[in-house]
Amino acid sequence: MSEPLVSVKIAGLIPTPGGAGIFLTDDEKVMAIFVDSSVATAIGMAMEGTQKPRPLTHDLMSTVLNSFGVQVRKIVINNHEDDTFFARLHLEQHNELGESIAEIDARPSDCITLATLHK
Repeated sequence: MSEPLVSVKIAGLIPTPGGAGIFLTDDEKVMAIFVDSSVATAIGMAMEGTQKPRPLTHDLMSTVLNSFGVQVRKIVINNHEDDTFFARLHLEQHNELGESIAEIDARPSDCITLATLHK
């Protein structure tokens, strides 16, 4: 039996010497995921809605998803092994052909960035 999912939000993005800590909370507990500086910058820019002169990789991916009418439905951080978190990106598309759902293996930090861009 799978465990129930817990909705979280970003409580903070705190710089560290090697990148940043992304702090996720459900308002009762806090979980930290540490990422390199380039991913932290992308997440911070997405959170702030910063306009960039050229699209970053996450912006490109978001634009591609949007152009095909694909929505980020949820991200699930589903495993933690040897100090590494694992996640699944859940995508959904509705069009004249019906509904398509995809679940893709991805890094939690990439999922968080895409979900932040797709608010």
